[in-house]
Amino acid sequence: MSGKLYLVTTPIGNLQDITLRALETLKSVDVIAAEDTRRTRQLLTHFDIHSKLISYHAFNEHGKTDGILQMIENGQNIALVSDAGTPSVADPGFYLVRAAKQAGLTVEVIPGVSAVTFSVTASALPVDQFSFWGFVPVKSGRKQQFFEEMKNEKRTVFMFESPYRIAKTLELIKEVLGEDTQIAIIREATKIHEEVITDSVVNIIAKNSDRVWKGEFVIGVYPNQD
Repeated sequence: MSGKLYLVTTPIGNLQDITLRALETLKSVDVIAAEDTRRTRQLLTHFDIHSKLISYHAFNEHGKTDGILQMIENGQNIALVSDAGTPSVADPGFYLVRAAKQAGLTVEVIPGVSAVTFSVTASALPVDQFSFWGFVPVKSGRKQQFFEEMKNEKRTVFMFESPYRIAKTLELIKEVLGEDTQIAIIREATKIHEEVITDSVVNIIAKNSDRVWKGEFVIGVYPNQD
């Protein structure tokens, strides 16, 4: 009998956010495939979990997928985890899930906290409809186009950004979408220094002109406020 592939959501900051179901799954599986084994080892140690750990990330997923599928076909249960949050959401997972489905294997999702859903809830922006655009491009031309395309978006858009680029990104949002554009900055979600700022982009820039941004960020942008 074949085993099963589990997609297990792990905490994005506060370790107490892990679900009882996730803990039970991580303890019971034969192997945990992790995006970063060092970070996942810390989580497993905290909860006294001793399942076998292997690496599975964006740079080796094509080479390791067949082996993982073979383990499942041989009856082993495999859990896939990313650094934090939900596999496949701007993290490795899609390729393995698609291959498992194509092979007729069972895939089960163990849900939990996500930086995206946390930010949608906390943003105080209109989110009856919203979209997630992943990471803001690094190169200036693609980054400009990224926000130009946002002009026609009717829904609030959420994206990930680096602390090293966020100041320039705010300036670009002001330039392309207008200084009155309402945005939310969600910093260090679920962690000690958690912060949510919602205001016009011009006000956020003015109030934080001397700030050195640190931490992990999600930005929400409400581009059309007609």
